[in-house]
Amino acid sequence: QVQLVESGGGLVQAGGSLRLSCAASVSIFSINNMGWYRQAPGKQRDLVAVITTEGRTTYADSVKGRFTISRENAKNTVYLQMNSLKAEDTAVYYCKARNSGWDYWGQGTQVTVSS
Repeated sequence: QVQLVESGGGLVQAGGSLRLSCAASVSIFSINNMGWYRQAPGKQRDLVAVITTEGRTTYADSVKGRFTISRENAKNTVYLQMNSLKAEDTAVYYCKARNSGWDYWGQGTQVTVSS
């Protein structure tokens, strides 16, 4: 069982920055796949960024060059640095961990970008 707690969301003006954190209840050293997803009102939940234990990253085209995912195994935490935010980045952001074939989700954190 993995519990995930996101933090760092809030209201920011377009062009601004936020850093989201996802703290896990267990060591993430061996969790191969951790990522951030987002869901805007009335839309499906979409991938934002994923990072593996080897540090390989994958990003949605819409955030490439603006967002950076990283992991700090010693703190059991995954981060999402979001720069040059746009109104269309407004959504609830969720952290996900895939471990031993199971997917675990956090409760989400709201990000609102005002234009």
